[in-house]
Amino acid sequence: MPWAWVIAGLVLLALELVVPGGFLLWLGVAGIVTGLIVLVEPISWPLQWLIFGVIALVAIFAWTRWMKSRPASGTDNPYLNRRADRFIGQEAVLEQPIAGGFGRLALGDTVWRIAGPDLPAGHRVRITGSDGAVLRVEAI
Repeated sequence: MPWAWVIAGLVLLALELVVPGGFLLWLGVAGIVTGLIVLVEPISWPLQWLIFGVIALVAIFAWTRWMKSRPASGTDNPYLNRRADRFIGQEAVLEQPIAGGFGRLALGDTVWRIAGPDLPAGHRVRITGSDGAVLRVEAI
């Protein structure tokens, strides 16, 4: 029954196209490899299932280890979906005072909520970080 494993592996590979996630890919590969092993050396069903399970677990473990060790791929827009981070390190002049620890600051075409020490309008600040959509500032 080696062809049953190969067909099951191909079905799992096809399902990977419909249900993304990566794990069906490695189950499919494990099924095909198990089928090829059984084609060469006929073995009992329980041992076939053991081989399939071990190959699948090793493949998934190796893939996740490799993916975690890879550096993040470069992009032409590293701050995509992290708009606030692009302003870290920039300096600006307050148009409105910071009162009660919060204020507003216009940067580009957006008015950002800022958090920092109470400062009067006209004071220079440096953006040091962000908490979601709130920029943290410090006096210069």
